[in-house]
Amino acid sequence: MGCKNVMVYVETAEGKPVNVGLEMLTAAKEVAEKVTAVVIGAADAAATAIAYGADDAITVDAAEYNTEAYAAIVVELVKKYAPEMLFVGATPNGKDLGARVAAKLKAGCVTDVIGMKEADGKIVLTAPLYGGTIYSDVTVEGTVVAIIRGGVFKKAEEPDTAKEGTITAETVEIADLRAKIVNSVQEISESVNLEEAEVIVAGGRGVGSAENYELVKELASLLGGVVGATRPVIEEGWVSRAHQVGQSGKIVAPKLYIACGISGAAQHVSGITGSDYIVAINKDEDAPIFEISNIAIVGNCVDALKIMIEEVKKMQA
Repeated sequence: MGCKNVMVYVETAEGKPVNVGLEMLTAAKEVAEKVTAVVIGAADAAATAIAYGADDAITVDAAEYNTEAYAAIVVELVKKYAPEMLFVGATPNGKDLGARVAAKLKAGCVTDVIGMKEADGKIVLTAPLYGGTIYSDVTVEGTVVAIIRGGVFKKAEEPDTAKEGTITAETVEIADLRAKIVNSVQEISESVNLEEAEVIVAGGRGVGSAENYELVKELASLLGGVVGATRPVIEEGWVSRAHQVGQSGKIVAPKLYIACGISGAAQHVSGITGSDYIVAINKDEDAPIFEISNIAIVGNCVDALKIMIEEVKKMQA
């Protein structure tokens, strides 16, 4: 094993672990002798973390997420338990938290990790650079914070509810916070869970129009999936920004990703490389998207979408 002990911060939402938190437990088990999960503000999620692979778990009671407070908690736990590596999920909060923890610990920090391996007794992390156009291997020595993309590793298919592990409740005193949350207001907006979707049908500029984009939505609905989009589609106003996939949008890893009229710019491709199966439709036979697709359909994406919709309806009849 490359590490004796890896600590995994398991982020929660509404009291339940987010997917990337459970996925990181799988990665940690591959490189560490011992995996310790950290759960803040949702103690019940600790048992879930153990069922998905953690050897033990640490819980800390805290109010809703506050970067300054949570960073102080994680820093104290790292100092006390001395893990060789800390894994944090690359969620919006995780990116904020991981970087701050690394700075406070004066530790190395590797962001957007998409690969991990052991070589010569050391851990090598792979991360994209320059908008995903190249990948860089980073050899890890000393205490390191790894901020890991969702979908890169797969969580255990089924939780082992019989697995035993120690759950330790810790108390960390937080004083002199520069910012405090006094009230939270839920923004009224479209709720789109691209990160955990098993099927995504995404449209790009090649779809042609807002009217044609309705076909993307229809196919997604028929397949029980979620609609995705590239940045040009968002800028055209065909669908809300909540659907954007790619480097500047959501990083996704569905079982099936159908790319309609998407050329395959590096910024978009870097956000879908975790997909299990990619079907690409584009009229340009040299489109870069075909380089990463499992099935390449060369042709007009609107015609292809109409045929796919018709065939799925027949199958469901």
